[in-house]
Amino acid sequence: MPQIAPKAPLSERIAQGRGVVPADLVLRGGRVFDLVTGDLVPTDVAICGDTIVGVFGSYEGRRVVDVGGAILVPGFIDTHLHIESSLVTPFEFDRCVTPRGVTTAICDPHEIANVCGVEGITYFLEASSRTLMDIRVQLSSCVPSTHMETAGARLEAADLIPLMDHPRGIGLAEFMNFPGVLMQDGACMAKLEAWQGRHIDGHAPLLRGNDLNGYIAAGIRTEHEATTADEALEKLRKGMRVLIREGSVSKDLHALAPLLTERHSPYLCLCTDDRNPLDIAEHGHLDHMIRTAIALGASPLAVYRAASLSAAEAFGLKDRGLIAPGKRADIAVIDSLEGCHAARVFAGGVEVTEAAFAARAVIPPVARQSVKARRVAAQDFRCGGNRVETPVIGILPGKIITEHLTHDIAPTDGDKRPDPQRDLIRIAVIERHGVNGNIATGFVQGFGLKRGAIASTVCHDHHNIAVVGVDYADMALAANRLGEIEGGFVVVEAGRLLAELPLPVAGLMSLAPFETVREALVALRGAAAGLGVVLEEPFLQLAFLALPVIPHLKITDHGMVDVDRFEIIP
Repeated sequence: MPQIAPKAPLSERIAQGRGVVPADLVLRGGRVFDLVTGDLVPTDVAICGDTIVGVFGSYEGRRVVDVGGAILVPGFIDTHLHIESSLVTPFEFDRCVTPRGVTTAICDPHEIANVCGVEGITYFLEASSRTLMDIRVQLSSCVPSTHMETAGARLEAADLIPLMDHPRGIGLAEFMNFPGVLMQDGACMAKLEAWQGRHIDGHAPLLRGNDLNGYIAAGIRTEHEATTADEALEKLRKGMRVLIREGSVSKDLHALAPLLTERHSPYLCLCTDDRNPLDIAEHGHLDHMIRTAIALGASPLAVYRAASLSAAEAFGLKDRGLIAPGKRADIAVIDSLEGCHAARVFAGGVEVTEAAFAARAVIPPVARQSVKARRVAAQDFRCGGNRVETPVIGILPGKIITEHLTHDIAPTDGDKRPDPQRDLIRIAVIERHGVNGNIATGFVQGFGLKRGAIASTVCHDHHNIAVVGVDYADMALAANRLGEIEGGFVVVEAGRLLAELPLPVAGLMSLAPFETVREALVALRGAAAGLGVVLEEPFLQLAFLALPVIPHLKITDHGMVDVDRFEIIP
């Protein structure tokens, strides 16, 4: 069975559309949700190769599938995500979410690019042509995201331009260094200049007023960091397409749902950004967003438009987004508009089945043995300083924005020690690319950790080792264990390893099936909760504490970062 249905000759598409010869495939007995009028229309759907050729009529087909009264909607389009954050390879991500109706994913592989540069992007470009879903790859614009972190690679405009016209590419990925754009930094300007007239994706949390105008004037068209309806509305009014996000950590759907009306929906899209297999299993992917938005009172027409047609229009994918002649045969067969449970899915005319997945040509992974951190000891996690007044990262559950808190922490024997009674926990970032051996320490509040340590090499976007704990020896054990397993997640207590998930592909992705990863995440989440952790998704929450382009206080291997001032705290 081919992984992608062939593009039929033009003459065949015309003849099958007219009904003068049988269609390759006919879906019969369903109702098409027309995203132009909002009507549910009983009709056959005729497919020739990978293309829809007939609707709103009756057709004969070489193969006929009776969908038994179900509703047919266009396949869903995730407009911004990092497949690496699903913790599995693109091939396992395909197996995980395509059966839920997601037939197009617009990905930014900047996680793997921060580890191994162009090699990582090339891996995604090559893998994307072999999956059932249509993966489109944006070229990572900010590797590293700022000058205040140590990554495994640095990508300049000259590194990206040779990939600009790759057939799987779809523009320049999220431009996170918005201060660099506003200050007209030379490296930023070179990338923006090269992509003028092409799609440039945005990333501008809390940016408002004239600074937002300047950012958009750089040619940036889409943005997924709006966290309030007021912020999103300003971006819409200024011509941006707003991508409503609901990930494992960043959950903005409830705040932005009031904007999801039939009036606004042509300019709104849906995205997940970062969502792991456990959340997908427990709640869903874009199907979860659709169900949730409708339950919050949004019009089904507005929601399904945002999930497909509006997304296609926003990214110039004119060949999809509707069940209509000439469009790519991406179709989800669902139980109801409110339920959005897919019984069958067709991606490019191929029915999504285990046999179809098995027929794909999988390519080998890259970036093995990428964790090159030096071994650490307990004393490496001491936090010096004579001032009692201490900056503390304040976690906001469900958001990647943090608070910049200040607490009095008196040093004892030259060390400001963790205070679990006040939920003041040590956090450290350890450089792991073999560049400089940096270690930075600080404090975070919001984990609820009472004992032990948890550590991760998923650490946005530089992907150094991030570790939080109340016991320095446990922190050292956790960090060193990550080097032994090629990266991943680790939970440690009292010198014992409680749970782990190896992620040997760049320290970001497992080679195991997504089901195995899901079960490991259950064990990790349980082990972390046993140490007192109160966060639903502690590992991804930890990862975002190291991203210095998200306000307000973060930490990298260079030190604590005041994001508002865009500088390292002395």
